[in-house]
Amino acid sequence: MSRRSLFLAAAALAALAVPVLGGNMLEPGMPFPKFTLTAQDGSTVSSEALHGTYYLIYFYPKADTPGCTKEACAFRDSWPAVEAAGLKVYGISYDTPKANLAFADKYHLPFLLLSDSDHALAKQVGAARAVVPVPKRISYLVGPDGKVVKAYPDVTPAKHAKEVLADFTKLRK
Repeated sequence: MSRRSLFLAAAALAALAVPVLGGNMLEPGMPFPKFTLTAQDGSTVSSEALHGTYYLIYFYPKADTPGCTKEACAFRDSWPAVEAAGLKVYGISYDTPKANLAFADKYHLPFLLLSDSDHALAKQVGAARAVVPVPKRISYLVGPDGKVVKAYPDVTPAKHAKEVLADFTKLRK
């Protein structure tokens, strides 16, 4: 293989390794960007309306796929504890509200799924991928002041709900 071919192959691999477009992951203490997104029921959810509450924003790649289903169902199964703790949960993907509605109905999800169809929020928070047309699986726990309390750069779908609930419980003590 020529040097040029090796260089081109290395450049192509490096391009694939770039996980996000736009901004980097937010760090604790940073303000979470303002947003208004459409939920599966046609309502809108805005950061302004959430001011004064704790909420979790979790990005998931695609509705009704195996990992996303595990993650959503883990939140559903933990819902009594999540709700009792006073934490609001919102899943965000690039899916349409209609696709999110079918997903939420199929698995009886008790929380809203939001559509970031233009990828704007994903780009601001480091969830937009450079090559793959779905968001990266990351989450943010946001405090009443609108600032990030905890960032989750590496989410394990089946365990994420329990991880968030444990972190939120410690935070509230």
